[in-house]
Amino acid sequence: MNRIFATKAGSNVYRLRIPWRPLSNDAAPLLSSQNAGNPEKESEAKQYDIAIVGGGMVGLALACSLASRPLTRHLNVAIIDSNPALGRKHFIKKEDLPDPRVSTITPATISFFKDIGAWQFVEQHRHAYFDKMQVWDYTGLSYAKYNARDADKEVLGCVVENKVLLSSLLSRVQETDLPKKIYPSRLNSMSILPNSSSSEVDSTLSMTALFTHGRLAKLELEDGNSLYVKLVVGADGGKSRVRELAGFRTTGWNYSQNAIICTVEHDVENHCAWQRFLPSGPLALLPIGDKFSNIVWTMSPKESSEFKSITEDNFLKAVNRALDYGYGPHPTPSILGSSDLFSWLKGGISKSANDCFEIPPKVIKLASERMAFPLSLRHANDYASKRVALIGDAAHTVHPLAGQGVNLGFGDASTLSSVISEGIAVGADIGEVSLLKKYEADRKPANVMMMAVLDGFQKAYSVDFGPLNILRAAAFHGAHHISPLKKSIISYASGEMRLPLFA
Repeated sequence: MNRIFATKAGSNVYRLRIPWRPLSNDAAPLLSSQNAGNPEKESEAKQYDIAIVGGGMVGLALACSLASRPLTRHLNVAIIDSNPALGRKHFIKKEDLPDPRVSTITPATISFFKDIGAWQFVEQHRHAYFDKMQVWDYTGLSYAKYNARDADKEVLGCVVENKVLLSSLLSRVQETDLPKKIYPSRLNSMSILPNSSSSEVDSTLSMTALFTHGRLAKLELEDGNSLYVKLVVGADGGKSRVRELAGFRTTGWNYSQNAIICTVEHDVENHCAWQRFLPSGPLALLPIGDKFSNIVWTMSPKESSEFKSITEDNFLKAVNRALDYGYGPHPTPSILGSSDLFSWLKGGISKSANDCFEIPPKVIKLASERMAFPLSLRHANDYASKRVALIGDAAHTVHPLAGQGVNLGFGDASTLSSVISEGIAVGADIGEVSLLKKYEADRKPANVMMMAVLDGFQKAYSVDFGPLNILRAAAFHGAHHISPLKKSIISYASGEMRLPLFA
């Protein structure tokens, strides 16, 4: 059965016949590896409603979100990714030490994972909720401490290894009834033709004919497979092949900074997220559970090379020094509370004994390799065009100082699946740019605002200048003591996309 809807172009109104039901490939197993080595099968083109290029955390989250919605759960989905882990049902061993690649998941993302049925799998593996966070800088002038109770929340977030998130999403998508197939390959080329001048296109035409009329995109994979799809979703990271082939331009810059990440061990369990701003960049100490924490230390490329190569003992000493008296003194109550320097911020403040400055737990052992990667900011000028949409790092790459990158990507996945569902409800073509621009209009402002906030922090703490140091300290003082401001900051960082000063 076809649905009819009208679209207007200039003074002409065209009536298009669009199929409302999902495409129906013959029942296909989850992996296409059984076709390997069979040229006849590999040359057979397949048709799908959606091709998700990139089977990482954000791409699989989109698949799970589609599977959870009544109007999208029957869409035929291809997932294209060469990661061999996607072909294994279980690839996490409980006895393994924590992987240094982690994500700080916000309460909003936790709710999203629960909605799509993936959080139950996360809870089967190592993860660490935290309900407090302390942020301070090397000058010793001020600090800010956040508690979940300040914003009427149970937790501020949860630190989870990326491999746990990936495994949990994979487990969830495997158990759903979503018609899906994983292609362990890479995208080689993508072709999208303009719509034909015909006002109506018979949906029973062949794949080639629908492609010729601009109703399908054609994907060629490196393994020889050809796919015809209504919508291509680029979830393939910061060096997105989909973004490149679609011709999306980006704006951004490199920070001339690297981040060193690793797993460390304490002699006590850590329940707090710590972040200290140092002259070279922020140092974060994040709980992972089982007396382990994750280090994310931003510094110059030269320093990162040195800190990667020094002995374990010297590295641990450097970390403990940086989290204690190194680079400057601890903030003290006298500096915060009684100094005339901050007397103008005393009005309307709240104080608690639990808000006192604390020293992070000592690091006693290195529990993983030290990894380093360059930092940059990149943002696609457009998120959507005809039959193409970008999500996650393919659309935006941010500084890791607040751990917001993957949360923005999960927000993209949630919104895109919602827009697709709304389109199906009114009989729209899910690949039409007018529909996909609704997704862009929703997500782009929120992502740009978060990117601007993070970039502003990075720039504000990249300069050691007396008056600026005082302004930064005043901002910390207000964020720590003024309850409405503190609550707004926590809500914003938790995934509630409201500006802290205008909530």
